Amino acid sequence: MLTITSRHNPRLQEASRLVASARDRRKAGKCVLEGEHLIEAFAQRHGAPETLIVADDALERPGTSALAQRFSERALIVPSALLAELAALPAGIGVIAVVPALTPAPSAPADFCLLIDDVQDPGNVGSMLRTAAAAGVRQVLMSKHCAFAWSPKVLRAGQGAHFLIDVYEDVDLAEWASAYRGRGGEVVAATAAGGDGLYAARLTGRVAVAIGNEGAGLAPALVAQATQRVTIPMPGGMESLNAAAAAAVCLFECVRQRAAEASL
Repeated sequence: MLTITSRHNPRLQEASRLVASARDRRKAGKCVLEGEHLIEAFAQRHGAPETLIVADDALERPGTSALAQRFSERALIVPSALLAELAALPAGIGVIAVVPALTPAPSAPADFCLLIDDVQDPGNVGSMLRTAAAAGVRQVLMSKHCAFAWSPKVLRAGQGAHFLIDVYEDVDLAEWASAYRGRGGEVVAATAAGGDGLYAARLTGRVAVAIGNEGAGLAPALVAQATQRVTIPMPGGMESLNAAAAAAVCLFECVRQRAAEASL
């Protein structure tokens, strides 16, 4: 472990840039994980972070101390005030890590996928990734204008989901959906109105569920590739749910139907 007190340390400066700038994150292909939970989730599946930065007073916490010992060759111990200067970090976070923004290798489409179309709110994107991981989705495909999957807010909302599923960004979703249909998969477009009732749809087998943003919904080119259009019943009178809530309802209806079919 290396103790530093200068904000001019190159590794600390790199972390500061990555926290503050989406452009720098995309350019470098790196991101910053905040807190013990996310760092441990990454380490369990992908090994050591590039840099671990620990506030000196956080070493009193058993979990943070264990991380610092485990990755001592990559650890910087800094005054808590210096760590607090990094832009947009939650108060008292104690430990952060610089890691690569993982890019999964191309692979055949999975049997259970989520398509996210132009959802720009980072909290919604992170919640959708968390829900997808909980539901057993194997691949998440995101269109070009979605929030960056590896931004701090998305990572915070995802709570480690990024390390349980394959996340593909900048995907032409209409083209992907066309190919998925060609391989016998169902492409289920969730629409605010005009679709079949969600609970009457068949959502077993090879399924990709497509969720759009709250303003424009799904792109017409993507809807045109759907094999089913579904609408969530809302007897309470609201016109729509936010994207993350809609994804949760649709994905767990898939889970329910799959479990029912497996029990037959």
